[in-house]
This record gives sequence, C-alpha cells and structure tokens, in this order.
Amino acid sequence: MKHIVLVFIFLIWQLSFTQTVEKLPYSEMPEYPKEITASTIAARMVDALGFRFYWASDSLIEKDLNFKANADGRTSFETIQHIYDLSQIIVNATLNRSNSSNDNDLNYLELRSKTLHNLKSAADILRNSDDVSQFKIKFGEREFPFWNQINGPITDAIWHCGQLSIYRRTTGNPINPKVNFFTGKLRE
Repeated sequence: MKHIVLVFIFLIWQLSFTQTVEKLPYSEMPEYPKEITASTIAARMVDALGFRFYWASDSLIEKDLNFKANADGRTSFETIQHIYDLSQIIVNATLNRSNSSNDNDLNYLELRSKTLHNLKSAADILRNSDDVSQFKIKFGEREFPFWNQINGPITDAIWHCGQLSIYRRTTGNPINPKVNFFTGKLRE
C-alpha cells in the first residue's frame, strides 16, 4: 500500500511538473510575413494579442489571481476566464464553428495554455487564408462578419490584457521588464 501511495504521488508530481514546463506559444512574436494582405494583418493582430496575453498572464500567483480593482469588478482570474472565452470565439470563427457556452472549470494554467493555443491556431489559419471574410462569428443561427472580430473579441481581449498588467503591478508582481511590445521580443 505504501508503494502505491508513493507511485501515485510521483505520478501527480510528474503531471504537475510537465504542465509547468509546457512550451507555450507567444513568448516571442513570430516572424512577420513577407506580404501584407488582409489575412496576414488579421493573423498579426491575433499574434500581438497572444504575445500580450502570454506576458500579462505569466507567473501569476494566488494573490494576483484573486485581485480585483473594486467590489463590482472581475478578479484577475475571472478576467483570464473572459479572455479564454474570447479566444474561443476567435478560433471558432476560423474553424467555422458556432459558439456555445464554455467550460469554466479550468484552472489558471489550463486557461492560460488553452487561450494561447486557441490564438495560435486562429492566427495560423488566418495567415494561410486567401479570404478573411469567410471567418464569420456564429452564435446559433446568427452570423457576424469578420469585421466584428476586430472591434469585438480581438480588441476586447487586448483591452483585458492591459487590465491584467495593471492588476499585477498593483499586487507587486509586474510584467517582466525585459518584454518589448514594439519588437515582440525580450530585451537582452
């Protein structure tokens, strides 16, 4: 029995260790495309969101996740959940899927990983497309044109990344000072 418990503890430790060392997209911006098209611009906007979310949500601790600016606001964790929901809308449009309610039982690391992977998938699809107008946002029978991606989920998520940045600065855990949002890389 003692050996079974030790094996079980070891397996849980391995799973948690694997999750924390997962290589997530957007620690740096990908190289920009050689051509400027509607598709490459749309993909770059999603890449920029991914880069900002990566660093706004990196290395948060419980104090950061529980912070909220006032009684009526969202906590940082709830803001991350909202950004995840927005990433689902973005990727679902590129996959020609209708949106439905999302799984809100995910922890911080799962939300962060799934959000970044959603954004990477969407950007890759956009980058390789000839026509972004085909990527409509769908809610049941209602459809919205790609324009709504720009003024809706993409910029809304960027807005919320800014909130996360402010919240974590308030809790004493600011974003890595080597992050350069202009170049999309870490400073040396």
